[in-house]
Amino acid sequence: LLGIHYPMTETLVSPMLSFTIAISLLFIGKGLIERSEVLRKYSLPEPVIGGFVCAATVAALYYIFEIQITFSLDVRDFLLLYFFAGIGLQADIKTLIKGGRPLFILLFLAAVFIVLQNVVGMAVASGFGMDPKAGLLSGSVSLIGGVGTTLAWAPMFVEEFGIANALELGVASNTVGLIAACVIGGPIANYLLNKHKVSPSNEEEVTVGAYQESETRTELSHYGVLWAWLILNLTLMLGYSLSEVIDSMGLKLPLFVSCLIAGILIGNIGRALFKKRRTQEKIAQGRKGLAMISDICLGMFLTMALMGLRIWDLDGLFGYISVVMSIQILLSLLFTIFVVYYLMGRNYDSVVICSGFGGITLGSTATAIVNMTAVTHRYGASPQAFIVVPLVCGFFVDLINALVISFFVGM
Repeated sequence: LLGIHYPMTETLVSPMLSFTIAISLLFIGKGLIERSEVLRKYSLPEPVIGGFVCAATVAALYYIFEIQITFSLDVRDFLLLYFFAGIGLQADIKTLIKGGRPLFILLFLAAVFIVLQNVVGMAVASGFGMDPKAGLLSGSVSLIGGVGTTLAWAPMFVEEFGIANALELGVASNTVGLIAACVIGGPIANYLLNKHKVSPSNEEEVTVGAYQESETRTELSHYGVLWAWLILNLTLMLGYSLSEVIDSMGLKLPLFVSCLIAGILIGNIGRALFKKRRTQEKIAQGRKGLAMISDICLGMFLTMALMGLRIWDLDGLFGYISVVMSIQILLSLLFTIFVVYYLMGRNYDSVVICSGFGGITLGSTATAIVNMTAVTHRYGASPQAFIVVPLVCGFFVDLINALVISFFVGM
C-alpha cells in the first residue's frame, strides 16, 4: 500500500488452534444469523457464514499484507465420518425401502446433469480457445467429483493432453462451485415453498440432520450422550473394516459411505434385537444425544472446509472461471427448480432434496447435507431426503461420473 514490497510470509496454524478457531466461527455464524432477518429468511447455514468470514479475512491478509495462512485441518474429515455414521444409525430399513423409487429418480437426474455439466464445460473452454477437454475440469471432474476426483484426474490431463494448469483449473472451479452450493440451497427451498404453497413437515421427532432449533425443548441426559458416543465409535470401527473389505474387492467408495452402511447395519440390528419398552426408552435418550453430536460434527466439518479455501488460487483464471461457473450455477438452479422438484414428487421432501441438489452438482455431499439441515431446522424434518441424497452421492454418482468422464476423455 505504501509502495514497499513485503516478502510473502507463510504461517501454519496448529491443529488445536485451527479447531478452536472453527468453534469460534460457528458462534460468529450463529450470532450473525440471529441478528439478520435476510440470513434467516434464506436459511443460510451457520457454518457457511462463519467459514466465509474466515476465508475473506485470510484472503485479505494474503492480498494486502502478503501473509499466507494455512490451517491444519486433519480432524475435518473425521468429523464427517461421525456425521454419516449418525445418519446410518437413525436410518430405518423400512424408510430405505419406502424411498427406493425417489432414490433411482434422483440418481437418473444426477446422471443426466453430469452429461449436461460436461457439455457446458467443454463448450465454454472451446470458446476461450482452450482444449475442449480442459472444460471437463470445470465440469463433473471438479464439481460433482470434488477435490478428490480432481486430484485423481489432473495428472492424466497434464500428461496426455498437455493441459499444464489442469489442477489449478479443477481446484478453482471446485472452490467457486462450493461457495455457490453453500449459498443457493436455502433460497431455492424458500422459493419453492412460497411459489408452490408447499406445507412444511409437521414431524416433531428429533432426527439426525434435523436437530430442533430450540435446544431448550429437547432434554439431553448424560446417559444419552455417552451412549451415542459409544455407538458412533463402534460404527466407525465397523465402517473402517467394511472399507478395507470393499477395497480388497477392487471397488472404490468414499470412507463415509462405509460408515453410513455400518450405521444402517448396527442401527437396524439393534432395533430388531432390543424391543423391550425400558430398553427403547434408553435408546430414545441416546437418539437425542446422537442428533446433537452429529449436527455439531457436520457444522464443524463445513466450517473447517471453508476455512481452508485458498481464494488466491483463482488468480489468472478469473475470466474463464467467471464465465463457465456462471453458466454452471445457472444450469444447476434451472435444472433443480424446473426438473428435480417436479420429478421428485412436488412435496416437502422434494423441496428439501432440491435444497441439497446444488451440493450434489456444485459442491460436495457435505454441502448438500448442510443445506438440507438448515432448511429442516426451520421447516421440519425430512427423513427420506437425508437417506436418499447421501446414498445417491456416495454409492452411485462417483461411479457414473467416472464412466462419463472416461467417455468424454476418449472422444
